[in-house]
Amino acid sequence: MYVARESTKLWRRVCAETTAELQLLFEKWQLLLAGLVFQYVHGLAARGVHYLHRPGPLLQDLGFMALPELGQAKGYLSESVFTFIFISFLLWSFHPFIYHSKRFYTVLLWRRVLAFLVASQFLRIITFYSTQLPGPNYHCREGSKLATLPPTNNALEVLLLNFPRGLLFGCGDLIFSSHMIFTLVFVRTYHKYGSNRLIKLLSWLMAIIQSLLIIASRKHYTVDVVVAWYTVNLVVFFVDKKLPEMPDRTNGLSLLPVSIKDKDGKMKEELHKLEKDGRMMDEFHKLLNGNTVDATDWRQRVQMNGKHGEDTNHTVSDATPTGT
Repeated sequence: MYVARESTKLWRRVCAETTAELQLLFEKWQLLLAGLVFQYVHGLAARGVHYLHRPGPLLQDLGFMALPELGQAKGYLSESVFTFIFISFLLWSFHPFIYHSKRFYTVLLWRRVLAFLVASQFLRIITFYSTQLPGPNYHCREGSKLATLPPTNNALEVLLLNFPRGLLFGCGDLIFSSHMIFTLVFVRTYHKYGSNRLIKLLSWLMAIIQSLLIIASRKHYTVDVVVAWYTVNLVVFFVDKKLPEMPDRTNGLSLLPVSIKDKDGKMKEELHKLEKDGRMMDEFHKLLNGNTVDATDWRQRVQMNGKHGEDTNHTVSDATPTGT
């Protein structure tokens, strides 16, 4: 019985949250769609710069000197950490559908996240097209068949990004790291809207570990990671100030009215309350200034609001003191 009762509550909660999120989605779908489309544009730009990439000797790098090389056999470590961060943030962003503690709307949260990603990726595209560095990754070095792409006669190969091989074995899109863009945006977003301090500390620790693993795996130069750290943080800081702040849901207030009638009803109640308060303030000022208030009106208020059982046939003279 307990399981059945709780499952029913959970289902109602999910349905109510889905209804509210769908209303927001119908209003904000343009910006969300634009952010998702730009993810494809970013992938297309990274695929295009691969045709311009020319392998060469590795550049002198302080991170390569300080960190031991993991090798191709352990290159999956950095990808595993990134996958864990990505999936964890994705699941957390949808937790308002299940848990009572709701600090944000999922649609509005991803609207901000996509805005941060698009701004950072736009700067990244400009940067790696400005100068193509020889890739430090193993498939981008001299002697690898994947280091240089031959000119293509098929436009679909470019438009379809040679998925998934083209995304996994890209070269030339170095400054700055795309993995660090997603990682830092997710970590900063949880730091602002998350509630668990321990998870906040662990998320920043995971970002540092991710940075070291990227360098140790020789997937990026150290400069790619360093530039990502200060560029993404600055982008998030300034873009976040330009965006309207999301409503805090911890007070239990709903962002959307249930219907237009409910909204109009609330407005009428507020106007009636203001009108009533205004009349009481006028009478209060009259009493302070020595002006008399209509006794009949005063008697009616006493009979309506008070708890006395006076006879309704009393006259005005009964309400005034005698012996004056």
